[in-house]
Amino acid sequence: MAKVLVVTSGKGGVGKTTTTAALGAALAMDGQKVVVVDFDVGLRNLDLIMGAERRVVYDLINVVQGDAKLTQALIRDKRLENLFLLPASQTRDKDALTEDGVARVIGELREKFDWIICDSPAGIERGATLAMRHADVAVVVTNPEVSSVRDSDRIIGLLDSKTEAAEKGERIEKHLLLTRYDPARAERGEMLKTEDVLEILSIPLLGIVPESEEVLRASNLGTPVTFGNPTSVPARAYQDAARRLKGETVAMTIPSERKGLFGRFFARRAA
Repeated sequence: MAKVLVVTSGKGGVGKTTTTAALGAALAMDGQKVVVVDFDVGLRNLDLIMGAERRVVYDLINVVQGDAKLTQALIRDKRLENLFLLPASQTRDKDALTEDGVARVIGELREKFDWIICDSPAGIERGATLAMRHADVAVVVTNPEVSSVRDSDRIIGLLDSKTEAAEKGERIEKHLLLTRYDPARAERGEMLKTEDVLEILSIPLLGIVPESEEVLRASNLGTPVTFGNPTSVPARAYQDAARRLKGETVAMTIPSERKGLFGRFFARRAA
C-alpha cells in the first residue's frame, strides 16, 4: 500500500522542495517506486530541481480538473526509472485545486506508487491544507531559528486537525527535519540547538541536514542532491532520513565534511 508523505513547513525558504526531491530520489535509488507532487500552484519550482522544467506539458491542475489524464501529466525521471514528477501549474492559482479532484488524483497515485511525496507550499492557505489532507506521514522542515520553529508549531497543529486522519480521530505520523544546521554556530548561541527545537515541537527527529553549498549547487544543476552527489554532506543526511522513513534504525548523526567522520551522536532516538 502506498504511503502519502507531505513535506511541509510554516515558513518559506527552509528547504521543502529540496527535501522533496532529495527524499524522493533516495527512496527511488533504494528500489521504491516514487512520485513527487508539486502543490505550489502558481510558483512551481520542483520541476526545476528535478531537471524537468522543459518537459512539462500537463500539470496537477489539468489532472484535477479533468483536462488531462494522470498518465499524460506524469514525467518519468531520465536518470531513475522509478522516480516520477507531477508538476504544478505556473499559470493558475491555488483556488483551481478542488478537494474532490485532489482526492481522486491521490487515489489514482496510490494504485501506482510505493511513495507519494507532496511538496507543500509554505503557510496555512488552501494549497498547504490540500497537500497535507491525505497524508499518512508528514515531514516538518524547520531551520534552527525562532520564527521558523514557531511557524512549524502552527503547522503541527494543522496536521492534527485538518487531515483526513484527524477527522477520523487519528493522528498522522510526524517527523522533524532540521535543515541548514551549523553545530558551531549553535554552540555560540547564534542559532537554536537541536535539543531546543525538539523540546518546542515535541515530534521525533528524522534527520539533521547541515548547511552546505552543495544543496544550492545541485538545485542549480537540476539534480536532487542525493543523486547528483551521493557522498556529499547533505546527501548523506537525506539518505539516512529516507532509511528512517522506511523503518530502519539509523544512528542520529550530523554528517561532517571530513570523510568518514561524523558529528556527535544524539541520545534522542529517531522515529
